[in-house]
Amino acid sequence: MKTYDFIVVGAGLFGSVFAHEAARQGKSCLVVERRKHIGGNCYTKNVNGINVHWYGAHIFHTSDEAVWEYMNRFCRFNHYVNSPIANYKGQLYNLPFNMNTFCKLWPDVHTPDEARARIAQQQAEFADITEPRNLLEQGMKLAGRDIFEKLVKGYSEKQWGRHAEQIPASVLRRLPMRFTFNNNYFDDPHQGIPIGGYTPIFDKLLDGVEVQLGTDFLAHRNVLTAMADRILFTGPLDAYFNYRLGHLDWRSLRFDHQLKRGMDNFQGNAVFNFTDAETPYTRILEHKHFEFGQQPDTVVTYEYPSEWKPGDEPFYPVNDARNEALAADYRKMAASEPNVSFGGRLGEYKYYDMDITVAQALRHPWLHE
Repeated sequence: MKTYDFIVVGAGLFGSVFAHEAARQGKSCLVVERRKHIGGNCYTKNVNGINVHWYGAHIFHTSDEAVWEYMNRFCRFNHYVNSPIANYKGQLYNLPFNMNTFCKLWPDVHTPDEARARIAQQQAEFADITEPRNLLEQGMKLAGRDIFEKLVKGYSEKQWGRHAEQIPASVLRRLPMRFTFNNNYFDDPHQGIPIGGYTPIFDKLLDGVEVQLGTDFLAHRNVLTAMADRILFTGPLDAYFNYRLGHLDWRSLRFDHQLKRGMDNFQGNAVFNFTDAETPYTRILEHKHFEFGQQPDTVVTYEYPSEWKPGDEPFYPVNDARNEALAADYRKMAASEPNVSFGGRLGEYKYYDMDITVAQALRHPWLHE
């Protein structure tokens, strides 16, 4: 006799939504989480009254009305609009690329037609590139030299740990440009930050569900597997198979959180991107601005990208040809595990926004039998 209907491995967004819905259907679940907290990378930690996005900025945005309605069952969202600032060697530019960016980049440009003409003029320099072989050629062809070299190249090289000539062109499939004075990073109609941070959402999702923190499923696989009919695994796909075919590559991040006492405003914006290659970090976050905080102190986080190695947290899949082929082989192995389902960013080796993760968890076939 099994103790649980489901063992859910991972208390992040995918696992927590699935466990909540399974419990609503009367199913018994045990959620096991390797970390000492719930929430996965969405986890927010209160520091001096400021909700700190402990694993990097998480701005919820969606065009999916059903997902928006679902999330609003567990929190109230504020009206935060993501409007990052790019810092290139001390020069500040608005993101995403829009008329504010173009007018700052080219002081003689004042209208959309003038911006389009300047971009087209620079793109023409690379008109002979029909099939871009790498990020350098793709970026130059899409945006021209000024935008690519100041606002894309250095940031991308730091993020991926490779020179632009070594980064696949597919990383930059498109480069959205707006010819309006609109600094809203997302086009989705729904956007915001949960008032009070993300962690309370997970408290509600997992209310009444048995959770074991600090428990590595892979270290106790035999015991835990014997306790349930089915396993929902949201950890790294290759780790489940003990890296039998080799390691999938990831990019990782290191976060340097700093509490600045007596300073009420460090940079005036929640997100600053540093787009030159020489600055070692890619972003500085100032968390109080996500929730329009008025605290006398502030907390800032420096983000340093790094190559993943065992023991590090995996963040971004490296979707080059080698890794895509290896992931496909692992997915074939996963398909032969009838009582195990692999979900989420790590389990599928795909980068997903939060709303897509929620939608996929809600659509999981085990919830619709």
